[in-house]
Amino acid sequence: MSRTRETTRVPAPLLLPAALAVAFLVLPLVGLLVRTPWSELGAQLAAPGVGEALRLSLVSATLATGLSLLLGVPLAWVLARSRARGRSVLRALVTVPLVLPPVVGGVALFLVFGRQGIVGSWLDDTFGVTLPFTTAAVVIAETFVAMPFLVISVEGALRAADGRFEDVAATLGAGRWTTFRRVTLPLVAPGIAAGAVLCWARALGEFGATITFAGNFPGTTQTMPLAVYLALQRDPDAAIVLSVVLLAVSLATLLLLRDRWLGRAAA
Repeated sequence: MSRTRETTRVPAPLLLPAALAVAFLVLPLVGLLVRTPWSELGAQLAAPGVGEALRLSLVSATLATGLSLLLGVPLAWVLARSRARGRSVLRALVTVPLVLPPVVGGVALFLVFGRQGIVGSWLDDTFGVTLPFTTAAVVIAETFVAMPFLVISVEGALRAADGRFEDVAATLGAGRWTTFRRVTLPLVAPGIAAGAVLCWARALGEFGATITFAGNFPGTTQTMPLAVYLALQRDPDAAIVLSVVLLAVSLATLLLLRDRWLGRAAA
């Protein structure tokens, strides 16, 4: 018992740096809450520009999450269960958006989906579809930066899942697709849910790739982070209100994932 207490006691030289780290991370959030014009919160949220940014952010983040689920879950299965060569290279490519500067990601998207891009020129010539500086461009940009969070979470859940259930399903005559739908998906459902929440929160806060690829047009491509950037120059109170909304979403995300994190810690 005494040995356990001794090993869990924080060494004194670490207390001051730890306290400074907490202060460094928490004080800006406290400052944001202190400077929030709470009495004007309703009026600021009801302003036309703020409402449009909120609506567009929620809709685009939800669409980006849906697209990430549609494409990311199969990709996570390939990374976790497939024995194909080059999986390590594929995994590295999938995680590149996590470390890539968002502005660079926006430039890359523009070179692919722009009117003169690899895919964009074909879309323009064949269907007359132009993606940059549209709401669809917002969804694409958010999907690009947010999907890796979903893929990593689902891949981890697939690797941790007990494969014996799938083996039993196979011995009972279930095909691979049936096993995936009836056995694998229910097993990794918590991981998919956690990944979807992280993906949605990341998409909601996306800035660099969005402003580069989609622009900053009110009602069309101006999401909450872009509105914060613009409002900070002309209406600081509106910028603070939008920032508080984003902070509330982040805290809600942590609360949704709390049980999953605590479960891992207890394990």
